[in-house]
Amino acid sequence: MKYLYINSRLFNFIIVTKYIFMKKLMYGVLMLSFLSACNSDTIANSGEESDNLAAVAGGSALQRGCASEEIRKAALQSSPELRQKYSELESKTEKFENDFKLGKVLADGTVEIPVVVNVLYRTSTENLSAARIAEQIAVLNADYGGTNTDASKIPTAFQGIKAGDVKVRFRLANTVRKATTKTSWSTNDAMKKASSGGIDATSPANYLNIWIVGNMGQILGYATFPESSGLWNDGVVIAAPYFGKTGASSPFNQGRTATHEVGHYLNLRHIWGDANCGNDLVSDTPTQTAANYGKPSYPLYNTCSGVQRSVMFMNYMDYVDDAAMFMFSAGQKTRMQSVVASSGARSGLRVL
Repeated sequence: MKYLYINSRLFNFIIVTKYIFMKKLMYGVLMLSFLSACNSDTIANSGEESDNLAAVAGGSALQRGCASEEIRKAALQSSPELRQKYSELESKTEKFENDFKLGKVLADGTVEIPVVVNVLYRTSTENLSAARIAEQIAVLNADYGGTNTDASKIPTAFQGIKAGDVKVRFRLANTVRKATTKTSWSTNDAMKKASSGGIDATSPANYLNIWIVGNMGQILGYATFPESSGLWNDGVVIAAPYFGKTGASSPFNQGRTATHEVGHYLNLRHIWGDANCGNDLVSDTPTQTAANYGKPSYPLYNTCSGVQRSVMFMNYMDYVDDAAMFMFSAGQKTRMQSVVASSGARSGLRVL
């Protein structure tokens, strides 16, 4: 909205005001949808459409698949305790964002998150090397530090709202390995329990646990959100072919699956809000009609609420190929910082 070139300043102000109102209205609808098993995030609005039907042009036949939002929705529907934690999480996040805007939040400095990588392997190829694990940690630190080399590709229109340094870093604390005979895994969290052939999490309130498994079909990875902080299944799961860079499978071979899933772990939603012209609860990410795939070309125009503008498909929380994603927004940075702050849902990560 901020980047439409309109001669009349007054008209521009009216349009921006309308946009903000619609975002807040959709936030209310989102909250109700999480608490009801009768609604679907995938109901399409016939009045909203994508203006570029070639969003996957130049990409691979293999498309990114992330089950984090579906798993979260099912968990919220079945657990009153998680629903309460989710409500408290979003209330604290909103307060943090408002206080930040008013200058009431002091800088906490960079938070270094200790990481435990749990490798479940059936073959030597699935038993990822220490070098490849270190390579993935380096990608996370570059992407969350804003030092990724492809950050130079961020369009001029989004330069003013790029996150830059999120002030979150990652440190490999330990690697746990376990041989298995399983040929495939699902999203039922079996890899997180020793009793079902997996590996128990290491102090999930204080460590980011990442499980590496051999194969999950079309799912590249999934993660728990902050309302699950400290629970036995808290953490991130990634299929071995998409972890790290060297030896990883194209077009997801630049370590961005971990960047995407850790974003969920730190309370970021998919940028399209998992609905047609949905709401990701971030004010500076353009509303878009749906997920994008492959390697789209900028600008990629969508029309939502009667407003046409290019979407931020290069955001880590979209579904494009690894080479096509290279930024977080400033609003996303604030949400992540609120989670790891001393009063945040993941404050336990600051202990070690």
